[in-house]
Amino acid sequence: MTTVIGLAIVGTAALAQAAQAQTAAAAAAPALQAGFVKSVRGSVQLLDGAGATRTAAPGDALGAVDRIVTGPDSSAAVVLRDNTTLMVGPSSRMDLKEFHFDGTTRDGGILVSLLRGSMRMITGLIGKTNPDAVRVETQTATIGIRGTDFIVQADGQP
Repeated sequence: MTTVIGLAIVGTAALAQAAQAQTAAAAAAPALQAGFVKSVRGSVQLLDGAGATRTAAPGDALGAVDRIVTGPDSSAAVVLRDNTTLMVGPSSRMDLKEFHFDGTTRDGGILVSLLRGSMRMITGLIGKTNPDAVRVETQTATIGIRGTDFIVQADGQP
């Protein structure tokens, strides 16, 4: 009887530890999420930092270091946690190279690399409070942001 009670106590403790670990992982997950996919038209793929590819759908989470690839006649709109909106045009490849944002202090930074195609950006809180913290790279230039709404196009040729 004592052995059974001892096993029950150990089992309960293990379950409590597993639940705590799961809660901690869930609490940490939003910090890694840069934003979400608002809309998708046509063929749009998301590649995460580990190289895993998935088909994008509205509501999908976007990581702090993800790539968006659109096919011909395709596009995607993404909203980041600071309310920055990115619209990626057809036949485009865009990397979200860096995104960090603290909603309390409104401190953060964005680095986007447009490798091919077109992108429109409407800056959110980061661009409004610290425009120098928002940067867009292309293969031929790095753009410092001073406005709040702009379009960039890159032909993808080195």
